[in-house]
Amino acid sequence: MQRRAKPPRRLKPAPRPERLAAFQLGISAESRAALLLIAKAYRIVARRWKTPFGEIDIVARRRRDLVFVEVKARERLDDAAEAVTERSRQRIVAAAEMWLAHRPQDAQCTIRFDVILVAPGKMPRHVVNAFDATR
Repeated sequence: MQRRAKPPRRLKPAPRPERLAAFQLGISAESRAALLLIAKAYRIVARRWKTPFGEIDIVARRRRDLVFVEVKARERLDDAAEAVTERSRQRIVAAAEMWLAHRPQDAQCTIRFDVILVAPGKMPRHVVNAFDATR
């Protein structure tokens, strides 16, 4: 019996150079943010945790605190702070709710939403309890 030839697969086009540069900047910023948290005695539980609602950059734990961290990298720290919009907050909260639905034991922890701002040549800035989950 002969097999029918499969149609050739379409290859995805290569990402545009500016998108690739933005992706690499984001990965670098997340690594710097994770190192800062580790230096502050946090344990990194997950990085780049994806949900249908979006991605949580870092999930960290310290004692009874479970922290969902958004990392923003821009040329200036002030620009990074402005990049945390209401829409991104809602996305992070929705993703955190999904995290807690998958891990009910974490619901006993104190939940917090932090932001780490990253700019080239500067120490990352950790904004503790940057926003809350109220909608």
